[in-house]
Amino acid sequence: LVRTKTLLKNTIIQIDAQPYKQWYLKKFGVELGKKKKGDKKEEAAEEAEKMSRHVVFKQKARASKQKLDPAVEEQFQSGRLLACIASRPGQCGRCDGYILEGEELAFYKRKLERKKKA
Repeated sequence: LVRTKTLLKNTIIQIDAQPYKQWYLKKFGVELGKKKKGDKKEEAAEEAEKMSRHVVFKQKARASKQKLDPAVEEQFQSGRLLACIASRPGQCGRCDGYILEGEELAFYKRKLERKKKA
């Protein structure tokens, strides 16, 4: 929890990035949160996992159209994502929400930096 200590609607929270990394890898064939240095090692790892030719072409087509915000990519490298709760959590604490990006992410990052300095 970033803003308040209770789960309410529009609360800004930090969530684990791992499930989203796995989904992105499966959907686009691109591993997030890695440095761009070891290109040869990545190719060897890709060949180790067998995929049909059709799946490989689908992933390449999706990856060519996909553009990820650098601020969001930076969060994937840290392993934590900022998210906002969109639903009103009930007694069990289950809620729905969305990952912050763009201007909203920049706003809350600035707010967090000010909070850390104070």
